[in-house]
Amino acid sequence: MKVLEDLFENFLWSSRLVVLTAVLSSLLAALAMFYMATVDAVYMVSHLLHYADPALEAAARSSLHATTVTHIVEIVDGYLLATVLLIFALGLYELFIGEIDAAQGDQTSSNILLIKSLDDLKARLAKVILMILIVKFFEHTVSMEFATPLDLLYMAGGIALIGLSLYLSHAGDHSKR
Repeated sequence: MKVLEDLFENFLWSSRLVVLTAVLSSLLAALAMFYMATVDAVYMVSHLLHYADPALEAAARSSLHATTVTHIVEIVDGYLLATVLLIFALGLYELFIGEIDAAQGDQTSSNILLIKSLDDLKARLAKVILMILIVKFFEHTVSMEFATPLDLLYMAGGIALIGLSLYLSHAGDHSKR
């Protein structure tokens, strides 16, 4: 009976390796997002070369400016999403497979990549997701048309809520120390 129990426990412990599929998938998705955001940045810069053209009319320049700002926000959003996927992959690996020795011994490794518990992983992901939401809010406010003073008040309220969420997320960090 002890042999059967040992075999089952070994199988159960080895089953954690199935998490490697999530690690590899998240890593591939992160690399894909980094690639897509970089390609978007290159295309944005190539389209922006026309901005200094003296023959460009003011309305066209203004439209190009607004479009460029929106594209920059989308690029930042893409990089942030890629970062979330990378942190998720590294966190899952450290939690279920083993420590990343190269990160442990490296002086330049960021503490954000060293995950010790599911709560650590959730906290780090939550911060990056909060940044993505802030970038998305900024993206929408850039293209928003203010038809009434109430629209401006809504935007101000959104900014105040963002400030509050950032304050609370940082206050939570300081209370844990």
